[in-house]
Amino acid sequence: MDLKGIGVAMVTPFKENGEIDFGAIPGIVENIITGRADYLVVLGTTAEVTSLTDSEKKALIKEVVFANQNKIPLVIGIGGNNTAKVIAEIQSTDLSPFQAILSVSPYYNKPTQEGIFQHFKHVAEASPLPIIVYNVPSRTGSNVEPTTFICLSEEVENIIAIKDASGSMDQAQQMLKDCAPHIQVISGDDALTLPMLLAGAVGTISVLGNALPVPLKEMMHYVESGDLKKAYGLHYQLLDVINLIFEEGNPVGIKALLQSMGLCSKVVRLPLVEATSELHERLQKFLEASLHSL
Repeated sequence: MDLKGIGVAMVTPFKENGEIDFGAIPGIVENIITGRADYLVVLGTTAEVTSLTDSEKKALIKEVVFANQNKIPLVIGIGGNNTAKVIAEIQSTDLSPFQAILSVSPYYNKPTQEGIFQHFKHVAEASPLPIIVYNVPSRTGSNVEPTTFICLSEEVENIIAIKDASGSMDQAQQMLKDCAPHIQVISGDDALTLPMLLAGAVGTISVLGNALPVPLKEMMHYVESGDLKKAYGLHYQLLDVINLIFEEGNPVGIKALLQSMGLCSKVVRLPLVEATSELHERLQKFLEASLHSL
């Protein structure tokens, strides 16, 4: 799968009673598609996947696939800290609507680099779809070091990319320098999308793209056309809202922004709590101020 461009890690909308709001899904998907995103990621971190039951996951997939109508490629998140369970979930899931699997590095267990290598090796060898390694040390408690990923990409044919949310440009640049040309490095942090694109990343898997895919796509266009002044202008224009949507955690902030846009409620599931009224007001003010400039 070509992962160039803007991928969006889609939220799971909830009603006030905590149930999935299936009625909100078509509007969110349409906003992403009309914003010219290149692909959609279902059941990632932003989807609150750890708070969903197996039956809810299946129902959510069905609704997103229907809403998408094959308009853009789909990636599914399947990962965890039990290697055998991850493999079993891959094998029991209907993967026919999807082009790749985004699989998070094992969390809580804090495996060694050899443990991380063996985990992804076993998962990739059992998967009928290509694997995107997802490195997010702030959530998992352990880092997929560049040398580990480079070895994985060299030894395991089914591993095609890494979504790097380490926050380290040094780490990203080492992978961009030393990985084979066909291995794709993807930004996993909205605030670092532009720096990573300029360093050679193929694109981003964005949280902000749920709400504002258009300026992200425009920023990538400016990079491709060499108009870096405009690219940096958009980057700095978006930086404040990026900081806001992560201020109280993800997907708390992005859901508050989506509520301001009339796309879904800001309800999240415990142990997350919804955005404070103060944060919601600041997001609303950003929208009002940016109405004609984004």
